[in-house]
This record gives sequence, structure tokens and C-alpha cells, in this order.
Amino acid sequence: MAATPAPTALKFTGSKYLVQRLVLATLTGRPIRISQIRSRSHTSPGLAPHEVSFLRLLEALTNGSQIEFSYTGTTVLYKPGLITGSAAAGYGAQGGVIRHEIPAECGRGVSYFLLPLCLLAPFAKAAVSVLFTGPGVITASTEAGDVSADTVRTAILPLFKDFGVERDLELRILRRSNAGRDGKGGGGEVQLVFGHQVRLPKTVHLMSAGRVKRVRGVAYSTGVAGANNARLIEAARGVLNEVAPDTYIFSDVSSAPFVPAPTRENPAAKRKTGLGFGLSLVAETNTGAVYSADIASPPAGGEPPEDLGRKCAYQLLEAVEQGGCVSSVAAPTFLTLMAMGSEDVGRVALGKEVLGSEQVVQLARDLRAFGMSGWGLRDGDEEDEVVVSVVGKGVGNVGRKIV
Repeated sequence: MAATPAPTALKFTGSKYLVQRLVLATLTGRPIRISQIRSRSHTSPGLAPHEVSFLRLLEALTNGSQIEFSYTGTTVLYKPGLITGSAAAGYGAQGGVIRHEIPAECGRGVSYFLLPLCLLAPFAKAAVSVLFTGPGVITASTEAGDVSADTVRTAILPLFKDFGVERDLELRILRRSNAGRDGKGGGGEVQLVFGHQVRLPKTVHLMSAGRVKRVRGVAYSTGVAGANNARLIEAARGVLNEVAPDTYIFSDVSSAPFVPAPTRENPAAKRKTGLGFGLSLVAETNTGAVYSADIASPPAGGEPPEDLGRKCAYQLLEAVEQGGCVSSVAAPTFLTLMAMGSEDVGRVALGKEVLGSEQVVQLARDLRAFGMSGWGLRDGDEEDEVVVSVVGKGVGNVGRKIV
């Protein structure tokens, strides 16, 4: 009997959406080849430090993956393995926890790693527990567009309940940090525990966004005066109380983390980093839809807490105004899980601005490239909504036994 030929590698170009394609390749088992990664850059061609760090995380989370780089790093060949979770005996697995260290030069928020990890974790063979540590962990939102770890905890993880994944999900922010000098480095510490794995995600039908019933949030200060939190909260409530009386924002004040800063005179020297403050807001409707907004003080400073608080509140109102049952932050995760589910038609109402965003459009193209079904679109009940129909491909979890 002839052996089954290995699937040919899908070919992509450019560094944009690299993580999205790596995740889809891992879920579907299709090898990919990504070329021309910053090939025109004279100063830093090839993979960036945060992309290399994510590939290391993939290697630790899977068993049998093969990653090949070109000499310049502008071409990557990735052959995915089985998603084993924290039970893997490979790099970084100690006592059931994968310890992943992020270097200071990454310059991306920890949500850059958390969001794709949340997509992979339900399809792992065993429970997933990853501890993000090191001088490059930034728990706040960043100027690069990454949301805060608070938003992942309050606006992303609750969505998995719709797909039948709801037990033993926890995101622990053990040490807070903002972006350090030049927007890089933070010294925070975050642990994601994902203990509920499924064979296939459930088919979802979310058609009504409902009305906002409450707003919750977290104001945080790291290494700066706690009065900044009170100023953030007062400014945000000044905007939100007029439209959502049930508004409660928690305050979290923590000390700044220390990171190694050795000198010739003192090799054991350390310095504070990750100083700053920020605000994460979440609005929940009576049907369970969630909208979120994030803001943090810029590394260069210069913006008072009052301005940031009002700006974050207005961003939340804009997210609600876009409509739909899923916000722009959560839409890629939600639509990917729908495509991976059982072979049935799932439906979700999205705002037209969310559906027309560059990230969602590119996700639809990438899903087709990996053999998924196209999306069906029709007008929703509201003027600014579109109902997206997604046929699940039944990819599921090949490492999980059918029960």
C-alpha cells in the first residue's frame, strides 16, 4: 500500500498576519512557507524578535513541529506538529507549566501571545498552562495596537462559553507592567491556565446584540501615584454615567517591576521599568455581547489621566455604536472558532465596520486558503449589522479522544 503523500506547503509573502497564518497552519496541520519577510529592510530584515519569540512558544506547545529559517531570516518553513499542551516534555515544560520568557526587545504587549494561544489551547491534547515572564512582558495596552491582559481576561475568555469551553479558564496577572522606555520591555508576569479541551467547538447562533446593561473596568497604576487611578475613573465615569448608570471601575495600584541592568561596577544591578497607568473598560449587554476599550499612558508621557479616561470611555461608546454581537477585538478569534467547529452552519451578527476591517477580511481569505468554507452574508435586523453564516469544517481536535 502506497504511503500518503505529504501535503504541499501553502505559500504566503510578507510579515503581516504571520501569527494568524501560523495558528491556522497548526490547527489544520498544513505546512506553510512564508517568504519576503521584511526583505526590503536594510536595517532589520527577516523575522522581528516578537515573531521569533512566538515561534519558540509554538515549538514548546507542540510536539513534532519543524521550523526552518533561511540564512537572512526572510523565509520561514513551518511544518506543524500535534498540539500537546503543557504535558509536552520539550523546551520549557516544568511541572506542567510552560515557562516562556519574552526578551526586552520584543516591544509587543503580552496579548500578542495570549490571543493566538487562546485559539490553540482548546484543541490541545492536555491542559495548557503557560507562564509569561521576562523583561519583555507588557500587561498594559501598547501603541503597536495590542490590547491589555485585562481585556483578554474580561472580553475574550468569556466568549469561549458559547463554544462549549467554559471550565478551568483563568488568566492571572501576577505582576503588572506598562511599556518601558522607547515602548519596549515591561518586566511583568502573566499566567494563562486553559484546562478545558474539546473535540469540536459547538455551533453558535448569535443574532441579537441587545442593550448595554452594565460597564465594568480596571484602572491600574504601576510604579506611579495611585491618585492617577482616581483621576482616570472620575473622567471615564463622567462620560459613561450618562448612558450606563451601572458603571463600576476597579482600582489596582502596584509597584514597578525590577529588571536586570548590570554595569561594570555592579553586575547584579537592577532598575525599575514598566512605569505608567492605564484603563480597560468592558460593556456587557443583556444578551451576553461584550464590547471593550483600552488605553494606557504613552512611554514618552505628557498625557494627563483625565484625557486618557475620557478617551477610553469614548472608545467604548464607539465600539458599542459599531453594533453586532462581537467586537472588533474578539471577531478574529470568534470567526476562527466557528470555522473549526462541527459541520453545521453557525451564524453571528457583526457590525459592518467590524466585518469590513482589514483583519477580518484577511482572515476570510486565509481561511479559504487553508481549505475552509466561504462565508455567507445577509443584512441583519439592525441597519448597521450583517449576519455572517459560517459552515464549520469539522477540523476539531485530533489529539482528543471522542467521548
